[in-house]
Amino acid sequence: MATVEECRAALQKLAARLAENAAAAREKLDFDRSLACRVTDLNVAFHGQLQGGQISGLTDGDDPRAKIKLTSTSDDLVALVNGELNVMQAWTGGRIKIDAGVFDLLKLRKLL
Repeated sequence: MATVEECRAALQKLAARLAENAAAAREKLDFDRSLACRVTDLNVAFHGQLQGGQISGLTDGDDPRAKIKLTSTSDDLVALVNGELNVMQAWTGGRIKIDAGVFDLLKLRKLL
């Protein structure tokens, strides 16, 4: 099981990757959404804001009103961010849960 710090570091790594891709995708995206990540086996959550293809204000705690919600175990979160676990396979296999609108999911794919 990954630690809370490893999960936090994985989300910061994801934020950095999105920031790198945001410059190329920015003109294609009108995307401002709240997001939350719930880590079930550690009983922790993180939340932030996705603006212009970048994650800002990433902090501890849940946001039940978030427009985009990811739920996973700590190991799956770290594996997803490190590219060791395919998002679509994890989602269709029930290893992760993503609550978001269809158009939001399509926009997220452009950033990743």
